Amino acid sequence: MTTYKPLLAITMGDPAGAGPEIVVKALNSPEVRPICRGLVIGDAGVMRAAAEIVGIPMEIHTVSTPDEMRSGERVLNVLDLKDVDLATLVRGRVSASAGKAAYDAIEKGTLLTLEGTTDAIVTSALNKDALNQAGYHFPGHTQILAHLCGVSDAVMMLTADNLRIVHVSTHVSLRQACDLVTKERIMRVLQLGVDATRSMGVEKPRVVVPGLNPHSGEGGLFGTEEADHIIPAIEEAKALGFDVRGPLPPDTAFLRAYRGEFDLVIAMYHDQGHIPIKMAGFEKGVNVTLGLPIIRTSVDHGTVFGKAGKGTADPTSMIEAIKLATTMCRTARDSSARR
Repeated sequence: MTTYKPLLAITMGDPAGAGPEIVVKALNSPEVRPICRGLVIGDAGVMRAAAEIVGIPMEIHTVSTPDEMRSGERVLNVLDLKDVDLATLVRGRVSASAGKAAYDAIEKGTLLTLEGTTDAIVTSALNKDALNQAGYHFPGHTQILAHLCGVSDAVMMLTADNLRIVHVSTHVSLRQACDLVTKERIMRVLQLGVDATRSMGVEKPRVVVPGLNPHSGEGGLFGTEEADHIIPAIEEAKALGFDVRGPLPPDTAFLRAYRGEFDLVIAMYHDQGHIPIKMAGFEKGVNVTLGLPIIRTSVDHGTVFGKAGKGTADPTSMIEAIKLATTMCRTARDSSARR
């Protein structure tokens, strides 16, 4: 019996950053080559230059459809969008042209995955300033994916090893974030987080819900959001059969999850979830978008402009993103086969 190797659309990221170099390194990794088939979405010239920069001899094989892909340890299949002028590209510098090329790759990779041509999309880093200069006014990847997939809401999950954190809110002010802590929103995020955790191989996820306020409100002394919204959400989740604890003081909830007591943490706002995940595994972090009709994972770092063109950028996050996407594709395939 042959082992299922999902076909992943892997975007090159901002061509002025280290993303293309990271993609080459990741697809050359012995951790990645045996488990999936990678189709790079971007500019073939950029990817050829990236292979030269990192010193990995690669045959850049350009295709117009995945059917034209070739196999081989040193073959890098690229769906060539032909949208970067290497003569004018300045690595490490923000530009509208680089922002447009990064967006083009995301759009094409998403469409391929939506139509089922590829099994998942794995995205390299983009630069928000470059995107805006190119006319794409989105806070980040998550909102772009939601727009392209036609969904009104998407949820961010971050993972590092066995620590998984899903966010009630992300790119809003802290003042707005407090208003978004509602029973309904917590329930939606919890359900999506549990489903995603199951797709990552955890059959019965153990969930912890931190409070919003210091000491989870200390019985109302430091805020009422726990009593008004968080506790009712936890009680409803328990009634539905979820294994949920909380609200626990945030400063201990994440520590206990990191030590293996819980499989999923429901962070109340951006920094509450991002700080522990960065501390736990900055290089290994993976961003997963929930609430989409497709599987999407991503590196959990920026464009690494400071290392662009030097060949020294660390590919660990991209390797982990590819591995996680592969796991999720296999789980989805097994679930479909059981129906």
